[in-house]
Amino acid sequence: MPLRSGQLDKIAPGVQRLVANNPGFLTGPGTNTYLVGNSRYLVIDPGPDDPVHIQRIMEITGGSIDAILVTHTHRDHSPAAKALAQASGAALLGRAAMVNERNDSSFVPTRQLDDGDVVRIGNLQLRALHTPGHASNHLCYLLEAARLLFSGDHLMQGSTVVIAPPDGHMTSYLNSLRRLQGEAIDGIAPGHGEVIQSAQDEIARIIAHRLRREAKVLSALTHGAGTLETLVPVVYDDVDVRVHALAQSSLHAHLIKLQEDGLADHEDGVWRLR
Repeated sequence: MPLRSGQLDKIAPGVQRLVANNPGFLTGPGTNTYLVGNSRYLVIDPGPDDPVHIQRIMEITGGSIDAILVTHTHRDHSPAAKALAQASGAALLGRAAMVNERNDSSFVPTRQLDDGDVVRIGNLQLRALHTPGHASNHLCYLLEAARLLFSGDHLMQGSTVVIAPPDGHMTSYLNSLRRLQGEAIDGIAPGHGEVIQSAQDEIARIIAHRLRREAKVLSALTHGAGTLETLVPVVYDDVDVRVHALAQSSLHAHLIKLQEDGLADHEDGVWRLR
């Protein structure tokens, strides 16, 4: 059965997943909030500022929350953090956001997490991995004992993620994916959807997908210069036209990468091969 809002499941020893009530085109069944621990807890991605969801988290944990960790500050992942911290006294851990309309400006970490920082709860240990790309402040968290990666929006079940400049950056995204290939990861607990098994196969699949898309961008430019609006139906001719508006963001990120690689350039919104 597909996930549904409010669903609570145990997905690994000491790990529960609670689905927030924000289903939608971009969020799937809703944002996954993860509760890590047994008698005391870490909360990963508390989701939107929904009093019902926050109350469920408090009830399940008994309010015994040591820290609230966010993967990134998009508005479907972090806005509940402030209210949950006030209710539980928990610390806020993560990274500050670039100021733009997509980010939650209410999230101010009491402790900034850097790459490699460790957060412990009982006998469980999470290691923070800085994985910019979808967002510049994006972190994944690796539960090392279970080889389980809490991936936020770096990887998600059933679809690829949008890379929206300027905070989203395609080269950084690919580098972050390749970095994960060097980690001991068996499963991926994404920000939306079910646990992804065969983690390394999925990471390799997403890298290959992005490189194929880049090749289509190059191919389109060999046939002539174009704007985002004229290039997107060519480069994304294999997806529903209803997602073309979103696809423009990732197309833009691919074009910026090609510019950084010395392969493309633009003037007055028109992109061409260099």
